[in-house]
Amino acid sequence: SDIYKSGDRVLVGGIKGDVIDVGILRTTIMEIGGWVDGDLYNGRIVRIANSFVFKEPVYNYSADFPFLWDEVKVPVRFGSNYERARVMLYEAADEVVGRYSKEAEKNWDQMVKKYLIEHAQTKPLVLMVANDNWVEFTVRYVVDYKKRLGVKDELFSHILKKVESSQDVALASATFELVSAPTIDIKSATSNKDR
Repeated sequence: SDIYKSGDRVLVGGIKGDVIDVGILRTTIMEIGGWVDGDLYNGRIVRIANSFVFKEPVYNYSADFPFLWDEVKVPVRFGSNYERARVMLYEAADEVVGRYSKEAEKNWDQMVKKYLIEHAQTKPLVLMVANDNWVEFTVRYVVDYKKRLGVKDELFSHILKKVESSQDVALASATFELVSAPTIDIKSATSNKDR
């Protein structure tokens, strides 16, 4: 079938995983997710009747464009240097996923020609929005579909190192600082006998 082949990562019949065998009647998938976080194998091998292919949508993560867009959100404390924060996030993204964006751009150009779809940015993009608690930066990037979780971990490591070595960018947290009450100086009422 043209829909998927062995080695492809798919979501079919509500099951997400890597195709390990395509038979005449059924497809065998090594499942990912479920009770484990992220795109990791959970050890369950699932056989799905090929009739599902005609009843439900099949998502193939690896067919013509073997990349996914993913993003991380970074809360930055109000009063930080936002331009510096943006530069740091672009630097971290380039260090970690720069290699994917160059490769993805070539693949995407072929997709545009083949399917007449719009051109999409494959270079990392940093977006900023302010909410009630902090300034939230979103780093959007493309990544090899099989390396999504590891890349996210690596990207956060690079971001945290840059923030920790920075003097003017601080991460925000949901912990609330209580304003301390002013100290009260209590003087005991002593007698003035000694005067």
